[in-house]
Amino acid sequence: MTEVKRTPLFPEYEKLGAKTVDFGGWDLPVQFSSIKEEHHATRESAGLFDVSHMGEIDVKGSDSEAYLQKMITNDLSKVKVGQAQYTAMCYEDGGTVDDFLVYKLKEDHFLLVVNAANTQKDFDWLQEHVEGEVTLTNISNDLVQLALQGPKAEKILQKLTDDDLSKIKFFRFKERVVFDGIENPALVSRTGYTGEDGFEIYLNKNSGSDLWQAILETGKNDGLLPVGLGARDTLRFEANLALYGQELTKNITPIEAGLNFAVKVKKDVEFIGKEVLKQQKEEGPSRKLIGLEMVDKGIPRNGYEVLKNGEVVGFITSGTQSPSLGKNLGLAIVDTAYTNVGETLTVQVRKKQLEAKVIERPFYKKS
Repeated sequence: MTEVKRTPLFPEYEKLGAKTVDFGGWDLPVQFSSIKEEHHATRESAGLFDVSHMGEIDVKGSDSEAYLQKMITNDLSKVKVGQAQYTAMCYEDGGTVDDFLVYKLKEDHFLLVVNAANTQKDFDWLQEHVEGEVTLTNISNDLVQLALQGPKAEKILQKLTDDDLSKIKFFRFKERVVFDGIENPALVSRTGYTGEDGFEIYLNKNSGSDLWQAILETGKNDGLLPVGLGARDTLRFEANLALYGQELTKNITPIEAGLNFAVKVKKDVEFIGKEVLKQQKEEGPSRKLIGLEMVDKGIPRNGYEVLKNGEVVGFITSGTQSPSLGKNLGLAIVDTAYTNVGETLTVQVRKKQLEAKVIERPFYKKS
């Protein structure tokens, strides 16, 4: 029997009375208070997340950029030191190995932040394709990762450091940020998975609990709450940020998932999966991701069938009642012929076929 893993912050969950669940082999908090309360706190003030289960892979060596260009769909040559980039990594058939962030630390040194359940798979895939002077190291166990998200995120975090956080722009980062009373410096990036402004913070695992406590204490009068997986999912869902295993899988390409911006088929490198993705980009995929709003009462859940005139034309990838919008919404991969906004479809919810309509994405945008 596989042992369930815990992040270095697990004792903090217990102190706060969090309800934990098994998430991809990790014992993680699904909620601290309630999913809706944590969701609204993040949208209106700020939420603090422990995302230390995510994987971190260090890539260095004189050939590391050329090598990564062959492995990923985005164009790393456009990224300067101090910048991050969202990308996908694909199989030859265009199916997705994973989606992740690449941080350019130096000209020959990168940090990949990958999905927790995919860490070993990604590392093995990357190792299998190494060319030239490249060294890969899985450093996931050395780090904690915290995410502070929401409109008050900068105000709260700024109280703990003399570094000017306003200078860290979207998808930029700063290394060696020093926080008051915290032994180890941190890498702080203006990125996130909620559709809100905020930061992701990487630091030595021995300092994780201290920084977690310091941020919660500093933000308590600003409405900051610790946030679990439940609200993390509803927040990313409303912003239509892909979840690997749902919107992206080995059977769903980044183009089908609507991530065209992260697939640069015009870059001069023959990256893995390029041929299929180029064809999908030029001709249009036979199916693609859409947003659905339920007309009839019911919640579309992952795996439910989507139908047109009784024929199955797709499936739900994610669905819930949106806390921000108060509507039952879903994301679905559907035959392209039925993806126009306003199209009426039905969703098989248990034994009933319930009406839904195609709506614009994303569901939620920061005003």
